[in-house]
Amino acid sequence: MRNLNRKLKVGILGATGMVGQRFISLLEEHPWFQVVVVAASSRSAGKAYEEAAKWKLEAPMPEAVKKLTVYDIAQIDDIAGKVDFVFSAVDMDKDEIIAIENAYAKAEVPVVSNNSAHRWTPDVPMIIPEINHRHTDIISSQKNRLGTKYGFIAVKPNCSIQAYVPALAAWEEYEPYEAVVTTYQAISGAGKTFEQWPEMVGNIIPYIGGEEAKSEDEPLKVFGKIENGEIVKASEPDITCQCVRVPVLNGHTAAVFVKFRKKATKEELIKKLVDFKSFPAEHELPSAPKQFIHYLPEDDRPQVSLDVEAENGMAVNIGRIREDKIYDFKFIGLAHNTKRGAAGGAVLCAELLVEKKFINPKEENK
Repeated sequence: MRNLNRKLKVGILGATGMVGQRFISLLEEHPWFQVVVVAASSRSAGKAYEEAAKWKLEAPMPEAVKKLTVYDIAQIDDIAGKVDFVFSAVDMDKDEIIAIENAYAKAEVPVVSNNSAHRWTPDVPMIIPEINHRHTDIISSQKNRLGTKYGFIAVKPNCSIQAYVPALAAWEEYEPYEAVVTTYQAISGAGKTFEQWPEMVGNIIPYIGGEEAKSEDEPLKVFGKIENGEIVKASEPDITCQCVRVPVLNGHTAAVFVKFRKKATKEELIKKLVDFKSFPAEHELPSAPKQFIHYLPEDDRPQVSLDVEAENGMAVNIGRIREDKIYDFKFIGLAHNTKRGAAGGAVLCAELLVEKKFINPKEENK
């Protein structure tokens, strides 16, 4: 694990929203990072954070951020002079997000983004640190395109894929080539609580805009390879997905059917999950779960109420592995959508980038 001579100074773009709040909560006692700038839209600019942010999390707002004055995210030069890097969780149109994140990168500020806008930019790595940490190698190509020395953009993938892609990665040896997935997604994925969304109580909505395409396509970039200065997505596994909103606050569950090119037994699949090793755990990154994939043998697990907070919500839970009469195997996956799937995944991505020295204290870049 890397030794730093001081904490890195962090800015959060979109700090007043639910994911921005989750960033602030997760970073409250972080050993490497300190939040020094909170930024949001011009409507919130100039207010104290405790006034601007309508706090939605169960954990209280950290004292250290309450009195911070909210910046307008458009104050790029002012913010750039105060931070070593930023997390981006802005709620804007795609083109606006691309423009603002590019502007920060060109101002020599690394951007670690929770947003989807740059996920398909060919030279922007979309990282699940335990699976494709080597995709950070593409950053040099991106810097050449942007004309930067230090500034770049890295993103994390959609929250819905965290519940099943880790299992497919662990089973790479058996060549999964086709999967049918249904995700049952928590309301916090829409940035809401039950108080804000009372029609979700006791209800299911069988539609989440844009989510199915992300769930089918983004795993292929995660599994892709770097060729000629860009990440070329994999051709397999071929995934078809349905995404359903369910009355759960936190935790996306996935029901998955999968076919393999190479024969595997249930015992072999379980062993691959249990034995899965990862760069973040081996390098003891602060947010990394000690065991990335938790295999649960009980017939009624994983469950949101019992398992979603495993290892501070950063573990992925897999259970109910069994043979299928049409597909080879089926299983259930569960991941915390605002921790592992959103802010926590981005924090771990930033830790990976620090460990690999893509993000440094500014004085080390001179």
